[in-house]
This record gives sequence, structure tokens and C-alpha cells, in this order.
Amino acid sequence: MVDGSRERCKTGIAGMDSILDGGIPRGNTVLITGSCGTGKTTLSLEFLVHGAIMGERSMYISVTEVPEKLLENMIDYEFFDKKLIDEKKLIFVDLQEIYVKLGLEKLEFTLEDINILVEQIVKMVKELGVERLVIDSITSICYRLTSKEEIREFILHLGKELSELGCTTLLVSELLPSAAGYSQYGVEEAIADGIILLGNLERRGDLLRTLQVIKMRGTTHSRAKYVMDLTSIGILIAPLLKGGSVEVT
Repeated sequence: MVDGSRERCKTGIAGMDSILDGGIPRGNTVLITGSCGTGKTTLSLEFLVHGAIMGERSMYISVTEVPEKLLENMIDYEFFDKKLIDEKKLIFVDLQEIYVKLGLEKLEFTLEDINILVEQIVKMVKELGVERLVIDSITSICYRLTSKEEIREFILHLGKELSELGCTTLLVSELLPSAAGYSQYGVEEAIADGIILLGNLERRGDLLRTLQVIKMRGTTHSRAKYVMDLTSIGILIAPLLKGGSVEVT
């Protein structure tokens, strides 16, 4: 049942908030899923940057790439100001450093290890007053879990704790182009409050990026497929018409 009174976390991304009838319901845990090169990290970063600009402390937890390299490869947004980082409105965290701090330098995690990791992430969010969080990627963490039950427990526990703090979370999920579902293990998609699927579409020799909201608890939303363009002024989203053409507005 849709609760129209729920506060919305506006993404600030042109077209996205309209698709979501006002934005992501605050406190939702959303899976940003797609194959390589579909714009998952770019969309997640822009979500955080807009949040920081609007006064919401935002945090990016990088699992596989050091923050310095991530920032070097970041699109040169016209609206991005490095002061957001200097003033700690936008915070970057290297999860590998957290692993070392917690003694989790191992190939496989136990249930106890999972709980320790969740507690540390929740602690950072609570102490820093983080309202927007991105974990990139959740798939890389799940590689260290030995069963679907552990993956389920990890995402359920993390999502519940963050939701209670009012933190809106994007979990970046890596997906093979040939995958039948919306996540690597088939567990993440069932637990998440929302799924935003990014893809590639070949059209007349061009490779277009596409975006589609598969589900989003707490709001009505469009389920149509859109074309997504990455530009220096931010992500632009346009309707994909029948036959694969793009509506120019």
C-alpha cells in the first residue's frame, strides 16, 4: 500500500524525482543494479552530491576502488564544489580500511563478522548524522559470504538499522548482461525496498544507457524504460519511445 504522506528524499537528478512521484521514500534501501558501464556509480555519486548541496550529510563507502581514484574519474560536474568534501558534507570511506580496523581481512565472513561490519557502518552513519548513503558495491561484500541465508541476513540487518536512522541507502549491485534477475545472487532484489535497473541498448549503431524503476515501496512510480545521458550538468533522463527512439524535450 502506498503511503502518500511519507517524506521524500529528492534525488536532485533531472527527471528521476518525477518518475518516483516526488523522490525516494526516506529511509528506503534501494538496489542500483546493472552491468558494467551502465552508469551505476555516476548515478549514485550524483545522488550524494545533490544531497550534500541540499544540506544532507552524504557518505560514499567504496568497496573496491580507493576514494582518490574515484574522485579523479568523477564527471566534472558544473554544480560540484570540492568544499562539500572539505566541510565533510560529502564523505568518502574506503571499506578496505574498515576491514583492517575490524580485523576482517579474510576471504569468507562468518555471521559474527557480518554483524560486526553492520554495527560499524551503522555507527558511522549515526555518529556523523549521515542521511544519504551509497555502498559500492554490495556485490563485492557478498562475495565474502558463504550462503544466500547470510546475504539475506546481512542486507536485512543493514537495511533495518539504517531505515530506523532515517538514512536513505543506495546499494550498487553488479549484474552480468545475461542475468535473468536483478541481482547477482537473487536474494538482494527481494529484500531491497526499491530496484533501479540500468542497462545498455544498441540503437542504430549507438549504445544508449537506459534506466527503469522496477519497484519502489512507499510510492507510485513509472515502470517505463528511459534513456539516461551522462553530462557535465548532471544525468539527463528522456522517455524511450516505441521502436527505441528518444523523445526530445
